[in-house]
Amino acid sequence: MASHIALIVGCLLMTSISLAGQTPPPTRGTMALEGTTDKVYAALHVVVVKTRDGVEHMIHFTKDLVLHGGKGPGADAFVGLEEGTPVVVHYTVTNAAETAVEVDRVGDKGLQTTEGLVVGIDRRRKRITIQYANGQQEVMQLTPTAAAEASRDVDEVPGSRGATKVVVYYTDEAGQKVAHYFKKTS
Repeated sequence: MASHIALIVGCLLMTSISLAGQTPPPTRGTMALEGTTDKVYAALHVVVVKTRDGVEHMIHFTKDLVLHGGKGPGADAFVGLEEGTPVVVHYTVTNAAETAVEVDRVGDKGLQTTEGLVVGIDRRRKRITIQYANGQQEVMQLTPTAAAEASRDVDEVPGSRGATKVVVYYTDEAGQKVAHYFKKTS
């Protein structure tokens, strides 16, 4: 009996060790990360972004990356971007490397923010409808990246107590608000 118990315990230990050594399944699609710039290594095409919880992410970027609110494409986009500048990085993960697809500067010289309730999200037409505290509604165009990242758990029921309150990060392009990113606030 004792040998059977020892065999079972040994098998369980080997299983837990082999499971711990496995890598997580690959993440597919684009994700967004909100934080502040910490360091920019232009020659290496890397920017380090620190999230609010203090985690630093080393984000790779290509030479044709465009930073909304930046100077130009690629490494030049980060010229003049001081340490501590708030940004939203849209990235993909390939072979454990985070690679930026789009970077948005937030605040001065970058994206503006507004808050409201989600009334509807039309991913196919790339639109989000927001209702403000005063009852007015506004439809904003979503960037392709924002439409792809739009959370499926956002409650879109008009007038519902469960409607999701969000912060929308947007630019004003030719008189139309274009939402680059949005996140739940409650």
